[in-house]
Amino acid sequence: MIRTDALDQLPVRSAVPALKEALGAHGTAVLCAPPGTGKTTLVPLVLAGLVGGGPVRRVVVAEPRRIAARAAARRMAWLLGEEVGGRIGFTVRGERTVGARTVVEVVTTGVLLQRLQRDQELPGVDVVVLDECHERHLDADTVAAFLLDVRAALRPELQLVAASATTDAAGWAELLGGAPVVEAQGVSYPVETVWVPPARPVRPPHGMRVDPAQLTHAASVVRRALGERAGDVLCFLPGVGEIARVAGQLGGVGAEVLQVHGRAPAAVQDAVLAGSSSSGRRVVLTTSVAESSLTVPGVRIVVDSGLAREPRTDHARGLSALTTVRASAAAGRQRAGRAGREAPGTAYRCWDEAEEVRLARFPNPEIKVADLTAFALQVACWGDPDASGLALLDTPPTGAMAAAREVLSAIGAVDAQGRATERGVRLSRLGLHPRLGRALLDGAREVGARRAAEVVALLSEEPPREYGDDLAGAWRAARRGSDGYGARWRQEARRLASGVGGAGTSGGSGGSGGSGGGDDAVAGLVAALAFPERVARARGAGAFLMASGTGAEVGEGSRLRSAPWLAVAVADRPSHSASARVRLAAVVDEDTALLAAEHLRVSGEEVHWEDGDVVARRVDRLGAVELTVRPLKDAPRARVHEALLEGLRREGVGLLRWTRDAESLRERLAFLHRELGAPWPDMSDEALSGHTDDWLEPELSRARRRADLGRIDAGQALQRLLPWASGDAARLDELAPERIQVPSGSRIRVDYGGGQPVLAVKVQEMFGLAETPRVGGVAGVPVLVHLLSPAGRPAAVTADLASFWKEGYRAVRAELRGRYPKHPWPEDPGSFEATRFTKARLQR
Repeated sequence: MIRTDALDQLPVRSAVPALKEALGAHGTAVLCAPPGTGKTTLVPLVLAGLVGGGPVRRVVVAEPRRIAARAAARRMAWLLGEEVGGRIGFTVRGERTVGARTVVEVVTTGVLLQRLQRDQELPGVDVVVLDECHERHLDADTVAAFLLDVRAALRPELQLVAASATTDAAGWAELLGGAPVVEAQGVSYPVETVWVPPARPVRPPHGMRVDPAQLTHAASVVRRALGERAGDVLCFLPGVGEIARVAGQLGGVGAEVLQVHGRAPAAVQDAVLAGSSSSGRRVVLTTSVAESSLTVPGVRIVVDSGLAREPRTDHARGLSALTTVRASAAAGRQRAGRAGREAPGTAYRCWDEAEEVRLARFPNPEIKVADLTAFALQVACWGDPDASGLALLDTPPTGAMAAAREVLSAIGAVDAQGRATERGVRLSRLGLHPRLGRALLDGAREVGARRAAEVVALLSEEPPREYGDDLAGAWRAARRGSDGYGARWRQEARRLASGVGGAGTSGGSGGSGGSGGGDDAVAGLVAALAFPERVARARGAGAFLMASGTGAEVGEGSRLRSAPWLAVAVADRPSHSASARVRLAAVVDEDTALLAAEHLRVSGEEVHWEDGDVVARRVDRLGAVELTVRPLKDAPRARVHEALLEGLRREGVGLLRWTRDAESLRERLAFLHRELGAPWPDMSDEALSGHTDDWLEPELSRARRRADLGRIDAGQALQRLLPWASGDAARLDELAPERIQVPSGSRIRVDYGGGQPVLAVKVQEMFGLAETPRVGGVAGVPVLVHLLSPAGRPAAVTADLASFWKEGYRAVRAELRGRYPKHPWPEDPGSFEATRFTKARLQR
């Protein structure tokens, strides 16, 4: 029996007529409705004709998560008074509950993506609802683009609804060809915000790591909320590990503690969504899945850790993983709103109110930050390798797409033009990341389908930390395990093994590359096939170098530390560390590493500048890992020349022989270039190392090593840069004299090394000179006169001698004449004869 009362209470009912009208007129619509209004449950039933009359039509609802797909199907079946599998069904990876009478089918976006690749027309489907499109998951963006292609080219009658829990719908409306936006107002109650920052500073999240103090604080806030407010508590945490750790700190809270996430058993999910517990209050610890995808009854309190997980990819290091980030302001609003769904509530935010303005407005779209290898394969199979013809809200980053195509090319999934190969099409239909698909197909040939599938299943969902960092050990733990992970692993392994087809199921050693029959060999081979850039050779003391060039370190006490080679499956890079931290890896031998990463193996001659000199050698390498190295005698002269140029660019022209005269010439020329410009040459390191042909030949072409550079007379070479052709070279001594003759008759060297030329001379040698000497031409630049004591120590600095004799000299004379009585200190230096001698010498 249809539960009419429950259906009538859903606020989205008021928006249904406008939605039906929009679809009838335009074929597309954007539905904006807050969580809990019924957009996920009532709307599909109405569009399918199961509620409210109208013809029966087949509706597919796409959800971003498996847990949300199951929950939506169960809720719709309950509203119709039926069991799932009748008119309401669902399909997620590894689980399908539908029947001959199914009219509304809830699927994950990944499942819908696979169906579109198999049959673009989606025969028999009348309406597709893309739910939670505001979350901007990559699969959802891709599905939307493909469906718009289908509507434009094959099935204009196919109706499409983009359903969002936020009102930020302008982008989706434009993408859907100017689709009408239909808004439904939810019933919401006031939510009081309580700011509860930690008493002491906590370390910001990095990678997957969250400061334990922050989790302890979240647990204490849950306890405080239970004491201060009535109702159930919904606590948002970034991931499964954090949920487990907070749950461990909530013993004796006087409430039932439930953990809800994508890996939770279906029975636990059902219990949470069913409502109040017979044992009293509930504390529901959850991830961002409960922001909008799930509605948890009975919640009056939200505790928000302020953290979330987003995918990140470091293309330079070959590492991609989820990382912990501060949740966006939009996510914070969604989370807080869950406390006011049924009655007034309270949101406890575990950060300071002042931090709110620094939060990102919205979460990053996955297409901007995630690994795009799977996306690139999907669009290649769709026939648009660069995605340029697809309707996407955001253009995929060029660098990420290039990195993705490089991976796909290496595993044979695309051809030189980026089009999907037959192998690529098969990989796209395995329901795996292309890397794991390659490991499954190629690994099955080597070790049998069953064993390859079991290892790939481990890699597709990272094992719990208690399974350890050794992939073979984690495999054995999963076989023994009776926990939820073990059950999911066995189900996925069976699915994958059945999908390999004719690759065999013997599980024997098979093939080459040291794949053997042992767990270590099999796990290592499969992991290496999945991540060939991460095969790593030991460097000692638990340190490894991956073929990608990234260093990796294994934790203390791990058996992996003694391995000669590893296949690294999971790694992240801690802050302030140049090396990645290995979280999951398998022991391999060199033969296996070479087999899996064959495309990275290169042999050749290398001539380059390294550690301050030319290095010439013949190298056999696997990516960045040097397998064998032999000295290269008689390296090609042109390559040696390039290496020397590289050295000059890196370390500067200081590698040449610079006498004092050479340095002086360089400084004089630099002064003239600065003051007069062309034709006087630029003397900067960048200019000199960038135009070596103009001044360092033929000496540079004769050089073979650093020592040869040190024998090149830089001063003689610089003469070639003087402006001989214009005749200005002859004026060098006039414009920038190396020395200036002072009144005493001495010729004093000018220092051109600073911003203004400096003439350092004893005071007595300048007597009688009223005008400051100038250099650099007619107008010239006054030199900065450093007046020295008879002992050569600084006494005064001036660029205006006339002013100094009038005002400054008297103080200098008073201070120094007693200290140097043998030297003349006349009261009128302007009329006194300049000298470099003492008074006694002058009298002789």
